[in-house]
Amino acid sequence: MRLNGVLTAGLVLLLGLGSGAATSAAAATLPAAPTPSPTATQSSPTPTPTAAAGENNDPPNEAAVAEQSVTVLASTNFQLPFPCGQAWAGNSSASSAHRAYEIDFNRGGSADADLGDTVIAAAAGTVVISSHQGSTNGYGNLVKIDHGGGWTSFYAHLNSRSVSAGAKVSQGQKIGTVGKTSKPGNNISAHLHYEVRQGEGYPGNIRKAVFNGSTFGYPTQTLTSKNKCGGTNPHTAQSVCGSGYTVVDSAALGTAGTAYLLYNNANGNNCVATIKKTSLGTATATTAYLEVQGKTRVTDSGSFTYYAGPVRAAAAGKCVKWGGKAGSSAYNSPFEHCG
Repeated sequence: MRLNGVLTAGLVLLLGLGSGAATSAAAATLPAAPTPSPTATQSSPTPTPTAAAGENNDPPNEAAVAEQSVTVLASTNFQLPFPCGQAWAGNSSASSAHRAYEIDFNRGGSADADLGDTVIAAAAGTVVISSHQGSTNGYGNLVKIDHGGGWTSFYAHLNSRSVSAGAKVSQGQKIGTVGKTSKPGNNISAHLHYEVRQGEGYPGNIRKAVFNGSTFGYPTQTLTSKNKCGGTNPHTAQSVCGSGYTVVDSAALGTAGTAYLLYNNANGNNCVATIKKTSLGTATATTAYLEVQGKTRVTDSGSFTYYAGPVRAAAAGKCVKWGGKAGSSAYNSPFEHCG
């Protein structure tokens, strides 16, 4: 659950996740186990945690997985289930519903700060559950992915689900958004409940989570996601500048990025954004600027993970200078695009 003030509230709010018989001690005292390897078979934690009476936290799969289509875990590296560059605080001991190595993730400073944030697949595989669990358990909107070799991952309490049972997903693919769905009567704050399991027999099949080759630092640790870093920039000039803006010019900044000039016919505003192409998810020096003739230049410059900007200014009937910088390459236009 949430740290920094929301933790106390989360302890009370999540009591209904499994069974009223659950106790905080069951989650707070984690059994010792050797550090797992993402590619190696791991023995059950000792002593084996036991399910509380009436627990039904091992829902049946909704889709079958053909053996030849599953992803072999030996070629999979689990990553944090959030977009590249985002830092999330994980806690395995803040909920009495936890039996072993489950993790609740938050990054905001208030109860519902993370509501609607993107959740992505920790590893490639086949979706075997995508449904609201209703009164069955406290998972609410649940996505479960089969990674092959008996390994699965669980993503619970989602606000929305972006994949269906039977779908093949790649590592880093969006599967839903952070939420606070649960069974009726459970009034919980927004967070992602994440689990990794191997084989059958809940809760003894819950395994320590491994991210980017390292075991999560139980009971609490804050991690920065490396999931799909160095891939395609998820942001575009249009998404950065906003609705109504269209690209009227662009300039390549070597291989490091592109500076874009956009215009909004509805309000007469120009917008400049520099979109990175390399070092995605890593803060590097990036700049975007816009200067309307006769007015002071407006600049957004700093160390950014994906883009600089948006820089907007009213420019109807005016000429503009614009440009940006990424890496060691820069572009500076003359006064142009008048009108």
